[in-house]
Amino acid sequence: MHVCLSYPRLILILIPFFVLSTAGTIRAQSSARYTLVIHGGAGTITRANMKPEMEKAYLRSLEAALDQGEKMLASGRTALDVVEAVVRLLEDDSLFNAGKGAVYTHAGEHELDAAIMNGKNLMAGAVAGVKTIRNPITAARSVMEHSEHVMLSGRGAEEFAKQRGLEGVDNSYFHTESRRRALERALEAERKEAKEKQVPSAKNTAMKNDWKYGTVGAVALDQYGDLAAATSTGGMTNKKFGRIGDAPLIGSGTYADSLVAVSCTGWGEFFIRMVMAKSLADRMRFGKQTLTIAGHELINIELPRMGGDGGLIAVDRNGEPIMPFCTEGMYRGFVRKLSGAALSQRQVAIYKD
Repeated sequence: MHVCLSYPRLILILIPFFVLSTAGTIRAQSSARYTLVIHGGAGTITRANMKPEMEKAYLRSLEAALDQGEKMLASGRTALDVVEAVVRLLEDDSLFNAGKGAVYTHAGEHELDAAIMNGKNLMAGAVAGVKTIRNPITAARSVMEHSEHVMLSGRGAEEFAKQRGLEGVDNSYFHTESRRRALERALEAERKEAKEKQVPSAKNTAMKNDWKYGTVGAVALDQYGDLAAATSTGGMTNKKFGRIGDAPLIGSGTYADSLVAVSCTGWGEFFIRMVMAKSLADRMRFGKQTLTIAGHELINIELPRMGGDGGLIAVDRNGEPIMPFCTEGMYRGFVRKLSGAALSQRQVAIYKD
């Protein structure tokens, strides 16, 4: 039987369905929650040694990274996509020791490391000691998704990246004049120390310690409740013999599972010995500690007790962010949107206060 409805009557029939559909969409959007936390390295960062224009530049870069990440999270992109994209942005920013702007090795080159981990399925990928990959974090994700391995290093990692069609660059691409000068200061201090054969002064020790810092990282919780972490670094100024720090080591500098996502920055050798990122997760999972307590005890008590320093960022499955550090400063920030909230919470900071 053919039924013909007049236009006004058809509208009256469809209105309830439209209202229900629209209301459902509004509820889904307002109930969406997400968190993004980022860092750009920890170290001797004080107002006294930071020019106002440089401070503004760092804050702008941190804000830009949060902007990009929040747009992606709000649009429904996964935590894994977000941490890769945000770290890529920081790798391309010459202010930070990762990608463009990476520090120099003792041999006058740049060797980069990166890692990424998907908390949803514990898949992970990393590259270490690479010299010709523009964005090591993307290479790390490619290792995770397109190889049977977790970590590739050196020329092998570069060949893999080339086969995957990732952008390659000459090693000179990573150069910045400020990093070159940092290497020169490090070499001069090393020569002076060797010549005088004296115990290093407190000033030289502080300077040498500061050469060990400089990493970028991002951790995120997406609308689907999944977590991911990513970390990238140029390592430490004046490093020798192919030294690799904690950043590309899953469980030390980078880790994510269904409970928490972590990215570390600081004196890598100590973070490796403490298996820092996984230790935080284990304290929460097996020790039943809160994220805040676990992070505080590891960074502000255990790490200094061993003689190291640095910081970390983390977010748990409830969207709670932490950014503890025991150095004088850490480039850092977070954006968080709670379920049902109209506006997100945001903070960027550099100094300890």
